Amino acid sequence: MDSENSACGNPNPNPTLGPSKLMLAFRFLRALSLVHRTTPASSRTCRGRRIERAAYASMAYSAGTGRGWSRAVLRRLHHRARRRAVAPRRLSTTAGNRAEALRQLVPGGAGMDYCTLLEETADYIKCLSMQVELMQGIVDSSSSYGP
Repeated sequence: MDSENSACGNPNPNPTLGPSKLMLAFRFLRALSLVHRTTPASSRTCRGRRIERAAYASMAYSAGTGRGWSRAVLRRLHHRARRRAVAPRRLSTTAGNRAEALRQLVPGGAGMDYCTLLEETADYIKCLSMQVELMQGIVDSSSSYGP
C-alpha cells in the first residue's frame, strides 16, 4: 500500500496520520523562497497574501488528498482567481448552530456529516498547530541571526 501511494506522487504515504513536520517544513520553505525571489519588496500586502497562500498550500499538500479539508484548501487555492471578494459573515455560536459554525470554519465542511466533520476538524487543528510551530521556529531562527 505504501508503494502504491508513493507511486501516485502522494507525499504522505499514510494520509490518515496527517502531514509530517519535515514535509511541511520543506514545502513551506521552498514556497517562501519562491515568494522572496518573485515578489518585489515594495508590495508588502501582496507579499503577505502570497506567504499566507504558501503556508496553506504547503499544509494541504503535506496532508495529502485523503482529508476533506486539504482537498477544499487546494481547490480554493486553484480557483481563487475566479472568486469574487465577499464580505465575511458573522458566525453564530448558539447551541443549535455550533455544528453549522464549525462547517463554515473547516475548509470543505459544508458537505460533511457531523462525525466526519469532527474528525476533519481534529486533523485540521493538528495541522494548523504544526504550521504555527514551524513558523515560530522560522521566526526564532531568523531573529537569532540579527538584522
